[in-house]
Amino acid sequence: MEKRHLSLIFILLILSVTFAGCITQTNIKTETLVLPEGNYTTIYLNEKDTSQCPASKVPVTFTYMPPKNESITSVSLRGSFNDWAEWPMQKENGAWSITVCLEPGRYEYKFFINGEWVKDMSSDKYGNPVDPEADEYVDDGFGGKNAVRIVEGSMGFVLEHNPGDPAYLCVADNRTVVRFKTKPGQVQSAVLVTNLGEYEMSLQLWWGSGEMWRVELPFVEPIEYYIKLTTPDNEEFLVLNTSTDAFFSFDGSNDFPQVEWVSKGVGYQIFPDRFNNGDPSNDALALQTDEFWFNELIEDRPILSNWSDPITPLHCCHQYFGGDIRGILEKLDYLQELGVTFIYLNPIFLAGSAHGYDIYDYYRIDPQFGTEEELKLFLEEAHKRGIRVIFDFVPNHSGIGHWAFLDVASRGKESPYWNWYFIQKWPFKLGDGKAYIGWWGIGSLPKLNTMNPEVKEYLIGAALYWLDFGFDGIRVDVPNELINADEFFSELRQRVKEKHPDAYIVGEIWQLSPKWVQGDKFDSLMNYALGRDILLNYALGTWNGERTLELLGRYFASYGENVVAMGFNLISSHDTSRLLTDLGGGRFGENPKPEAIERLKMLSTLLYSLPGAPITFQGDERGILGEKEYYDAHRYPIQWDKVNEEVLTHYRGLGMLRKRIPALTSSAIKFYTAKNGVIAFFRGHENEVLVLANNGKTSTSIVLPPGKWKLVWPTEEGIFEGEIEVPPVITLVLERE
Repeated sequence: MEKRHLSLIFILLILSVTFAGCITQTNIKTETLVLPEGNYTTIYLNEKDTSQCPASKVPVTFTYMPPKNESITSVSLRGSFNDWAEWPMQKENGAWSITVCLEPGRYEYKFFINGEWVKDMSSDKYGNPVDPEADEYVDDGFGGKNAVRIVEGSMGFVLEHNPGDPAYLCVADNRTVVRFKTKPGQVQSAVLVTNLGEYEMSLQLWWGSGEMWRVELPFVEPIEYYIKLTTPDNEEFLVLNTSTDAFFSFDGSNDFPQVEWVSKGVGYQIFPDRFNNGDPSNDALALQTDEFWFNELIEDRPILSNWSDPITPLHCCHQYFGGDIRGILEKLDYLQELGVTFIYLNPIFLAGSAHGYDIYDYYRIDPQFGTEEELKLFLEEAHKRGIRVIFDFVPNHSGIGHWAFLDVASRGKESPYWNWYFIQKWPFKLGDGKAYIGWWGIGSLPKLNTMNPEVKEYLIGAALYWLDFGFDGIRVDVPNELINADEFFSELRQRVKEKHPDAYIVGEIWQLSPKWVQGDKFDSLMNYALGRDILLNYALGTWNGERTLELLGRYFASYGENVVAMGFNLISSHDTSRLLTDLGGGRFGENPKPEAIERLKMLSTLLYSLPGAPITFQGDERGILGEKEYYDAHRYPIQWDKVNEEVLTHYRGLGMLRKRIPALTSSAIKFYTAKNGVIAFFRGHENEVLVLANNGKTSTSIVLPPGKWKLVWPTEEGIFEGEIEVPPVITLVLERE
């Protein structure tokens, strides 16, 4: 009797481990994978056929017909579909054209003619459209107009799955995630058939032209697999690799590992000169190396201000206030109370401006911020509190006070650093952006020649130096501007991860752009495409719930779940107006409007409830206002004697919520519904958390998923079943009972 009892307990333990997802290949029977018998329609996804686009994309031809008697030597296509990079067009019979494969959607673009942008695609110098085949023309934000092409969806059954793309197969939260994309309403049910068993797939995301289906396997092991699915009219399909190699495969190795401390973290961005002044004795050192002393075309001089002095026209770049490393050290306990687990520092290396993006020496901390000893102490104290620190890395350009550039300016081609930059004429005056290539033509930011092996080694060596020093990751400035971006950042990643496998590498890319996060360059991008393009517009009431969920669907379908989990998710930063100002809260120096505060609370809760790490720009948690248009007023020093306690208490609560609810720091998200101003989605691997946000001005009733749901935010009062009334301008978080 006792033996039978022990045997039963053992069986129950095995079952509990299995259903908890703790399965490895050692307790799963491996079978030889064979195709089923029956009347199935077979789809081969990787048959070699270069004559047409993949089933999910449409061939689109762009044509440029030059005006008569115009001398055209080159034409390229640049648009939102290729991150505004160049796709050369070919000339035939007097016209320049290119055919590309695009998914259904709306795309903005311009032609790049003879090495120059077309200013206005709607009208050339003769008043004719540059591309008369465009569907419309829109403001490009720079005084010109982009053309717009609207691509309609193709007919017939469409399915997309590529095991080489983390959007379709990745390891996230130590699980194997397999997904496929299809057109809306084409699939009724789907099963992932593997040599380790069959796993039911479910609809995860949707948007106007597509759906994403998903399954997670509770192990990371080598598998062979195919997909079996049924359509709404009961037609059955087998989705296979090729006719000669039927099964997809995964070798079980995690080639793009998730940086888990980011996934579970809360980030905070610090602009050092404007955060906190801990050592007034080093304040004046900022003036000694300012760019104005080097720039031969400018007569202005930098100024040193007291912490509460008014904003001047130099506020952006050459008005210093004295913030430093010791000042950040003094606020570590404050940051810990916010739930912050990592800090992103704007540049702290020797430079010629308050923003620090014109670096003079990549291996030296700017004396205005303190000493290396103080920096080491700061990192040690941060680490004691469980706070990691990433630094800003600027490989595209230096400042004009950089020792190599000064040598070039002085000695011309006699300088050993002549090929470190792109000099167009010499001699030149420092600051003359026409004499050498600068970032966006700015003379104070000469562009570095990263094709030069010496420059590449100097820059990558600097990144490794500071990681060895004690930093935990790198934020890369304007990576898309490098002339050899793919090669440079592939090598940077390889060398960084070899020495510091847990280091976080994030690139400043503002658009939705999966090509940067395929496992060979960055772990994540600065997700303005999520925070500003989608969430901010939702919080402003620009879009209703249905439209917002569709945009979120496109976003989350574009990236691997491992990438989404490492998301650097921000809405405001040193490059944007403050969050409260963007939400209509008012201008710098005013008291924020109450409705804007409510929208801030709704929006920040939403940000903290999504996969990835929410990032707060310094002071947003204190209810500060500031518009970028007013001399970058959003960068004004934090006045520590002033705070909106309601906002600060809210952010502290969000930090505690992330720690208390593990599902909110998982990689998993699944859509539930959208109605009026409401969006609703699940979090967690068992859909154990439900998040509902309402941007509308009236309450909306939502039918709840089966079971009982406990409200855990913004209060912990109430258990709901059947349906729930979602009040206006709020985000609710519920946990399954």
